[in-house]
Amino acid sequence: MTALVRVLRGAVDLHCHSGPSPFPRELTHVEAAEDGDRLEMRAILVKSHHHITVMDLLAMRDGLAKVGTRAFGGIALNSQVGGINPYAVAMALRMGGRAVWFPTFSSGRHIACHPEGDGFPTTAVPVPSTQVDFTDDAGELIPEVYEVLDYVIEAGALLSGGHNTPELITQLFTAARERGVRRMVINHPNFVIGAEPEQCLELVGLGAYVEHEWGMYDPEGYRKWDPKQLMDWIERIGPEHTVLASDLGQAGRPRPVDALLRVAAALLDLGLPERDLQRMVRDNPSFLLGLDD
Repeated sequence: MTALVRVLRGAVDLHCHSGPSPFPRELTHVEAAEDGDRLEMRAILVKSHHHITVMDLLAMRDGLAKVGTRAFGGIALNSQVGGINPYAVAMALRMGGRAVWFPTFSSGRHIACHPEGDGFPTTAVPVPSTQVDFTDDAGELIPEVYEVLDYVIEAGALLSGGHNTPELITQLFTAARERGVRRMVINHPNFVIGAEPEQCLELVGLGAYVEHEWGMYDPEGYRKWDPKQLMDWIERIGPEHTVLASDLGQAGRPRPVDALLRVAAALLDLGLPERDLQRMVRDNPSFLLGLDD
């Protein structure tokens, strides 16, 4: 076993886009967990923009039982589940879900940045969609948001700000913190969301973690962003408040573990201490997924 593999043992991927999904996928959830076993990963969190992934995992339980890497699911509050739908959230979390993502591709921000066919995967089948807002005409959070937050608290689940503006995520996380949510994450702040480090530090002050996607920094991946850019973010926010996740599983893109090995090596070459790498790929996501509760 190489030194790098030893460093990454026990990693947790909070952003795995395995399938099934209306978006074409490279891996099933079972295959994604098997991929994680190559690093003795502790767990993966599988995400769909369209449906509750908890049910997928329950249907695949026999296959997953043979894999060391555990797989968890959740619900993204896009139009396909009825938007900000407390009833769907309650079912997802009480069936074993560990995460609630506020609107991703149904958010106004995402629609403005990536209309269908422009920088975002096209579905394999026609899927009707519409914008999902969670504030009213006066800019206040709608009552359903608080119902969702209460279910998140009941389950000790992870709350993601989705693909919304930094201002909306701050408004959501402020209410969540006041209500008692313990686990919050802002995903890929420099992709779609458009959050500056100063805005992310404000969210960190509310107890949130900042997630960056190693798939975007993979030299053999689909964006090929400079790992130095990622290193700058880590130094600014701090590894104690940062999470690294794949955002991979899409058809035609690298497998999550292959990309992690390349990006982790690049970060270590840039001077990142091994302990800080472990904190971001193992310790912080383990807390956010509630693995040690």
